[in-house]
Amino acid sequence: MRATAFAPARQRLGGSPRCVAYAMRLATSWATSALPGIACAHVIDPSAPPPSWLSWSFDPLVLSALAASLALYALGYRQLRWRSRAGARVPRDRQAAAFLGGWALLVVALVSPLDGLGGALFSAHMIQHELLMIAAAPLLVLGRPLGAWMWALPPRWRKAIGSAVRWRPLKAAWRGITAPAGAWLLHAAALWLWHMPALFQLALLHPSVHTLQHTSFLASALLFWWTIFRHPDGAAMLSLFTTMVHTGALGALLTLAPGLWYPLYVEPSAALGFDALQDQQMGGLVMWVPGGVAYLVSALVTAARWLDERNAAAATPSTEAP
Repeated sequence: MRATAFAPARQRLGGSPRCVAYAMRLATSWATSALPGIACAHVIDPSAPPPSWLSWSFDPLVLSALAASLALYALGYRQLRWRSRAGARVPRDRQAAAFLGGWALLVVALVSPLDGLGGALFSAHMIQHELLMIAAAPLLVLGRPLGAWMWALPPRWRKAIGSAVRWRPLKAAWRGITAPAGAWLLHAAALWLWHMPALFQLALLHPSVHTLQHTSFLASALLFWWTIFRHPDGAAMLSLFTTMVHTGALGALLTLAPGLWYPLYVEPSAALGFDALQDQQMGGLVMWVPGGVAYLVSALVTAARWLDERNAAAATPSTEAP
C-alpha cells in the first residue's frame, strides 16, 4: 500500500483522557458521513480518497439479498397471517417485528457508512461484526423467517423443497450443525479463524473474501442463536457462558496486545486522524465488554426462563392415581 495515497500523516491522539479524544474524533467522522455517497467501500482501497470510506455502500449482491429477503418475508407473512386464527396473529406480529428489527440492523451494518468506515478503522469494523452476530442474528431467528419464506413460494416449489430437505444426508448434516455443540463450534471457529491476521487482512483487500467473512459470521451466529432459542436449558446457558469467555479472551488479546495485529489499518486510520494501535485497542474493547455483556444478559434470561419452567412443572399437580 502506497503512503502517497493518504493525505494526512500518521498522528497520535493527544489530550487527557485519550479515550475521550478518540470518541470525539469518531463522532466527528460519523457526523461527516451523514450524506450518502455512491461508492462501494467494503475494503481498503489505496487509490480511493478518504471521503469514500464514509459513503454508503451499494453492493448489488448485498442489496439484492436484503431486498429479496424482505419481499419474500412480507409475502409469506401475509399468507400465514391470513391463514392463522385470531389468537395466533399477535405472536406472528411479534415475530414480524423481530425480523424487521434484525433486517434493519443488517442495513445499518452492511449498507450504512459504518461498512465503509470499517475499511479505515478497526474499531468500526468490530462494531459492524457485533451488530451482525449479537444484535441482528438473534432478532432474525426470533422472526422465524424460514416458514414465511416457504409460504411466499409457489406450491410446486414448496413441495420440491420439502422433498429435498427429507434427503437423509441433508437431514444428518442439518442435525449436526443445529445441535448445540455443532453450532457452538462453527461460531467459535468463524470468530477465531477470521481474526487471524493473515485472513483478516486478506478480507480487507479482496471484496469476495470480505463477503465470505461476513457471510460466515452471520450464518454461524444464526445457527448459534437458533440452538439457544430452541434449547433454552442448561445446554443454552453453557453455550452462552463459554462463548462469552472465548470472545472475551479474543477481545482481551486485541486490547492488551503490545503491537498491531493488522498493519493494513495504519495508513487509513492515520488518514482519519487516529492512532492504529489505539484503534485496535478500542476494537478489542468493543468485542470484550459490550459483547460479553450481551452474552451474559442472554444467559441470565435463559436461566430465569428455565427455572420458571421447572418450577411451573413441579407445581403442576400430578394426575396419576395414588
